[in-house]
Amino acid sequence: MPSPAIVQPMTMVLTDPDPEWLEQRRQWGIDRWDEVWDGVLHVPPTPSTPHQDFEFELHSALRPIARALGLRTFQQVSVIDPGKGLKNYRTPDVVIAAPDDISKRAIEGHAELVVEVLSPNDESRKKFEFYAARKIPEYWIVDPETREIEVYVLRDDTYFGVLPNQDGSITAPRLGLELRVVDGPKLRITWANGSAEV
Repeated sequence: MPSPAIVQPMTMVLTDPDPEWLEQRRQWGIDRWDEVWDGVLHVPPTPSTPHQDFEFELHSALRPIARALGLRTFQQVSVIDPGKGLKNYRTPDVVIAAPDDISKRAIEGHAELVVEVLSPNDESRKKFEFYAARKIPEYWIVDPETREIEVYVLRDDTYFGVLPNQDGSITAPRLGLELRVVDGPKLRITWANGSAEV
């Protein structure tokens, strides 16, 4: 007897989606994770409960730090290519932006920091070019289970990974942070006036 197939969550890519289906997704509020890549709709699976819990905790920890720098912090708000509008955008899990870059519909072209929280079969590692074209100075990719974090800093038009310091911490320069995985596992975020663990 053949064994049943195991279906992994994955992103669905649609070039000509049914408008009624799109409207139903909008009414249910599950389109907030959708993205459009040069006119092609990318529909990722709904994030898991641990993913969403970690994302919320990270957002909550970063919010006062960003606010002290005059910046705003959001969850699941799209970053839009200003030349193409809603035909080309990505929706990071956490985004930090200056007030001048925020509109009612999205982050218009530029942000200060974007964070992607990994999910099975997601497309986080395929977004470097888009974020670099928006001149976003820093991009984080975080595993919600292990709390392992990758920090990328934009130089010219290319992101370069930040290597760990001798003590194992990683410097995230845009917000002046030191990041480290500690027992739990937890992600410890340290700044000039304090620290938080998520």
